[in-house]
Amino acid sequence: MCGIVGYVGNEQATPILMEGLSKLEYRGYDSAGIAVLDKSEIRQVKAIGKLENLYKKINNSDNLEANIGIGHTRWATHGKPTLDNAHPHSSEHFTLVHNGIIENEEELKNKYLKDSNFKSQTDTEVIVKLIEKFYETDRDIKSIFSRLIDELKGSYALAIISKISPDTIYAIKNKSPLIIGKGKDFNILASDPIAMVSKTKEFYEIKDKEFAIITKDCVNIFSQALNEISRKSYILEFDSSDAEKGSYSHYMLKEI
Repeated sequence: MCGIVGYVGNEQATPILMEGLSKLEYRGYDSAGIAVLDKSEIRQVKAIGKLENLYKKINNSDNLEANIGIGHTRWATHGKPTLDNAHPHSSEHFTLVHNGIIENEEELKNKYLKDSNFKSQTDTEVIVKLIEKFYETDRDIKSIFSRLIDELKGSYALAIISKISPDTIYAIKNKSPLIIGKGKDFNILASDPIAMVSKTKEFYEIKDKEFAIITKDCVNIFSQALNEISRKSYILEFDSSDAEKGSYSHYMLKEI
């Protein structure tokens, strides 16, 4: 299964994203990547294989300082484990990571994206190019997401950053886990609370066919009909050591 993390706040995003991804290793993966947003510039690093390969690339990079970013561990479904297929995926204005499977990707390509050039074999790139296509004629991000939810068939958890809103992460969910963690002067999101329990134990739920607009100070959740939803956060009592391998060499051995 794939894993998602995202962070927006006052701290450096890269170490927090990498810590979150390391907590999600138990889900299995064959590539990983992060994207950070500094003002109006998005910078990405991807690697094939183990997370240590991504760490090495990041350590050799000197331009990943930013207070907002998203990360992903991928288990190949659409296309082989290659750098082109690894997440994040980008269009001109948007970058996103995705868990799940889009069942009507070919339909969407034929309906909206016949003139688009695709770098990857993934259904995820279809999503980011579709958002870009909608943005060409509609600058209202909320109505774009409402339309996106209407068009996508299948399961998806999406974390999105954009040059047009450099202090914001967008999250969209349907039939695939995604949760938002609340902090002091930061907010964080992930496909599994395991990735966030070292930072917070207070969470917001996103339900199917809802989307969230997340800044360091605010979490606003909307229905597909664009109604803002008033939802209280809750406390999750969880011991982060439950998610660690401990003295075991593999998670499977611990489970046994």
